[in-house]
Amino acid sequence: MLSHVLPKSEISALQNLKWLFILRNMMILGECFLVVMFVYVLDIRIPEQQLWLVIVAIIAFNTYTSMRLQTDDPVTELEIFSQLCIDVLSIAALLYLTGGASNPITWVFLLPLIITAIMLPQAYAWYMVILTTSMYSILIAFNVPLPSIEPHMPDPGLLHFSPTIPNKEMMQMAHAISDNHYFNLHMFGMWFGFVFSAGLVAFFVTELAKTLQNRERSLAEARENALRDERVVALGTLAASAAHDMGTPLGTIAIIVHELIQDNPIQPFPEFIEKMEILKNQVNRCKEALSLMSASAGEMRAESGNIMLLIDYIDNVLYQWRTHKPTAKLQFFIDPAVDVDAVIIAERTLTHALINILNNAVEATDPERGIEFHASWSINELVLKIRDYGPGFPAGIVDFAGKQPLSSKNKGLGVGLFLTYSTINRMGGKIELINLETGGACVEINLPLLMNTENDDDR
Repeated sequence: MLSHVLPKSEISALQNLKWLFILRNMMILGECFLVVMFVYVLDIRIPEQQLWLVIVAIIAFNTYTSMRLQTDDPVTELEIFSQLCIDVLSIAALLYLTGGASNPITWVFLLPLIITAIMLPQAYAWYMVILTTSMYSILIAFNVPLPSIEPHMPDPGLLHFSPTIPNKEMMQMAHAISDNHYFNLHMFGMWFGFVFSAGLVAFFVTELAKTLQNRERSLAEARENALRDERVVALGTLAASAAHDMGTPLGTIAIIVHELIQDNPIQPFPEFIEKMEILKNQVNRCKEALSLMSASAGEMRAESGNIMLLIDYIDNVLYQWRTHKPTAKLQFFIDPAVDVDAVIIAERTLTHALINILNNAVEATDPERGIEFHASWSINELVLKIRDYGPGFPAGIVDFAGKQPLSSKNKGLGVGLFLTYSTINRMGGKIELINLETGGACVEINLPLLMNTENDDDR
């Protein structure tokens, strides 16, 4: 059975939540480092227990986020915004216990705002502006001051009476020492906040930018696929109309050929009868192709094929191709390490696409050397390589193949190749045209395979 695949929008939202989880882990490490440094290195009196409680609460919430990432539920924009709001509230709680707006790293509120502006639509960014501005304003009026770094708070030990230093000079000296101590600590806090935040921005925002680039690339591919599908639909409509219009003339030709064969005995006219038989076979082939074209129009992939073993499917494709090109020279190579239980949907459009590539290769190659057909696969993916020994693909074919139908003097490299590209891409595969340095050309096809769950159960 096919594996479940999330839409690209859900994949992007899930990736954003993963980055939030990583960023929160980095912030937890930074907060723990600052608390340890303030308490045990700088010996600054701060509400240590309350700070650890806030950090433990953040760790608990990040643990929940980790478990959330293991579920299959889709991640929404509102959920990501809620996560960012909780981060803002946790930052506000930490700053409330460490001086409020006077804390030199208060501008860390900008990080959630930057992330919101990158990840979410513009409306959420303005909501985040309101939230962070409100928290900052509240911290100006309500906070737990930092006693050890408040300015103009001299060390009480310096205020003891000294017979050699007047009290006024002693107070000035104490103020100067206290101011210098506050300035150095404030500068260190600003430096550390800048380094930490700059590192986060450089790492996190860069990764988010890559995610956005991938999303833009996916959108461009989707637009290109939509344009190609429109052209395929237009070609399918014209093909169905042509099949309907050509059915009557071909039927008439088939009747006349049959009557000519019946009216002329073999013995007097052996060459004539032989040519009529060839003409009859070619007419039947055209009628079969037109019937298939009409019957397949609008059918879904599951309705137009059946599941069969991959090795049998490849044999069937080569057998059908051999009926059209019995004299063509083919060298068949198969990887001995393939999984014999691999299965594929034997879709008729895929079969015609592969036969079309084989026909193009035979028409382009050196008849004496023929073509090569390489096949290898695992339980999940099929890789086919069809190599010829001809002049190679023209530059226009390599650059624009699959994007639009191409007109070319080389038979079989126009609409047929465009439809082949569309078929392979519709099935989730990839096709690549390669001009080899040793001469000739190679068409490489990668196709996803189905999981053979029946055989797995039997084992």
